[in-house]
Amino acid sequence: MLENVNINVIIKNLYEKRLIGKNIIAINNKTGSTDGHVYILSENNEEKYVLKIDHPQQIILAEDFLNTYHHISLLPKILYTDPEKTFIVYSYITGTTHKNRGLKINWLTILAEELFNQYEKPLQTEMWGRIQRPTWSEWNYRSLEDTRDNWGSLLTVEDYERVKSIVENISKCAEHESRYLLHGDTGIHNFVFHEQSLNGVIDPSPMIGPMLYDFTYAFCSSPDDLNLETLIATFTLLNHEPVEKSRLIEEVIFQLYCRIGICIQFHPNDLKDYIKAWEYWKSLYINDSLNT
Repeated sequence: MLENVNINVIIKNLYEKRLIGKNIIAINNKTGSTDGHVYILSENNEEKYVLKIDHPQQIILAEDFLNTYHHISLLPKILYTDPEKTFIVYSYITGTTHKNRGLKINWLTILAEELFNQYEKPLQTEMWGRIQRPTWSEWNYRSLEDTRDNWGSLLTVEDYERVKSIVENISKCAEHESRYLLHGDTGIHNFVFHEQSLNGVIDPSPMIGPMLYDFTYAFCSSPDDLNLETLIATFTLLNHEPVEKSRLIEEVIFQLYCRIGICIQFHPNDLKDYIKAWEYWKSLYINDSLNT
C-alpha cells in the first residue's frame, strides 16, 4: 500500500496548493518508527519540510498529537495532512539526532520543562497504550515478552522473574495515576540536537499512559549518565504526583530491560555500557528492597 504512493505526485499537488515552492527536492531520509517512509523536502539546498508517508491510523495519531501540542516549540508544526490520511507534511527542525547532544541532565531538563510538563490528559480516559487496551499492565507485559528473546543468554532466569515482578508492581501503581497523551517514542533517535542543545522532538508514536513512561524511556535511551543523581535531579522538575524512590528505580529497570533488548538487536556498540548500567540499577533495586 505505502509503495503505491507516488512522491512526485504529492510534491506536485503541494505546489499546486501553493504550500511549497516550485524547486522542492525530496530526499529519502529513513524508515520511520512504523512501516512509514520519511522524506526531507529541500529548496535551494535548504531543508524546509518533512514528508511522512504511513498507514492512515498512524497519520491520524501523529496529526492528533501535533495538533494537541501545537504550542510546544520543541515539536514540528503541521503544514498539511492528506485528506485520505496517507501522508503528513510538517516543518523541518535543524540539527542531528544522537550526535553532539551534550550532557544528559541538560537535554533531559529541557524535555521535562518544555515537553513532559505540557502533556494533557486525554478525553478518552479508558484507553491505554498505542492500541486500545483495558489495562496498562497488558501494554507493559507485551513489551516485556517482545524484548525477552533478544536478551538470549545474557539474562538469567532470576533477572527475568525480577523484571516480571517489577512490571506487575509498576502496572498496578500506574492504574491509580494520571494518564496523558504521550509522544510514545521519546528516544535519543527522535531528539534533534543543534549546537550541543536539544532543538526538537520528532516522529511521535502517540499513546496513552503515565508521564513516567516517556520520562524514563528518554532517560534510558542513551547509555551515558545512567545514574540515580541524574534521574532524581530531572524528575524533581516534573509536574508529577509524589513518587517513592523505589518506584523510580523500578521504572528505570523495566525501561533498561527493554532498551537492552533493542540494543542487542540494533545498537551492539552500546551494549557494554548498558550492561554496566544494568548491574548498577539492579544493585540499587536489591539494596533498596533490603532497606524497606
